[in-house]
Amino acid sequence: MEYIDAKLLQTAVWPEQYPDTLVPEIAFAGRSNVGKSSLINCLTNRNKLARTSATPGKTATLNFYDIAGKYRFVDLPGYGYAKVSKTEQEKWAKMIEQYLSNRYNLVQVIQLVDARHKPSKDDITMINWIRSFGYHPLVVATKLDKLKKSEIEKNLTTIYNTLELDDSALLLPFSSEKRTGREELLEIIDHLCSISHPQEVEGE
Repeated sequence: MEYIDAKLLQTAVWPEQYPDTLVPEIAFAGRSNVGKSSLINCLTNRNKLARTSATPGKTATLNFYDIAGKYRFVDLPGYGYAKVSKTEQEKWAKMIEQYLSNRYNLVQVIQLVDARHKPSKDDITMINWIRSFGYHPLVVATKLDKLKKSEIEKNLTTIYNTLELDDSALLLPFSSEKRTGREELLEIIDHLCSISHPQEVEGE
């Protein structure tokens, strides 16, 4: 198991708290408790880099993780948790929108959905939001290990159709528990970040 030099670099709410823009960033979006923290821990081979919780709605900040100085993972607040007040949900939505609309070293927004369930209205809103910012959808279907083998194809087809994905999109089955899809996702991230040059944008 390779060691990946990764650390929590910054937690932020407002743009003035963001770290510098000199390296590419990959953001992870998804409903509360979809497994974003577990996915980040799986990708970095670290058990407790991103704190996981049984309580949905735990992440209320943008969490920036430095990955070997090459790029960053950005864990966005989870959406769709009914027990969080409407005011708090609106605050998180504004936080996410500010980041997505103004962060020019953002290379890709990866949306996580639970492989066990049909995507929710919030999931559909998020994928359309991602499209509106000019990104081709890259969707990771988490918790694949919770499905029976006979359920996988049917559930993935439901996700594909519900989110209205097409040939320009990518749907990747993933299990943090079994590490299914880990190498594929890391290859995609490495490729996306290798062809991005945020330093050049910064200098404009």
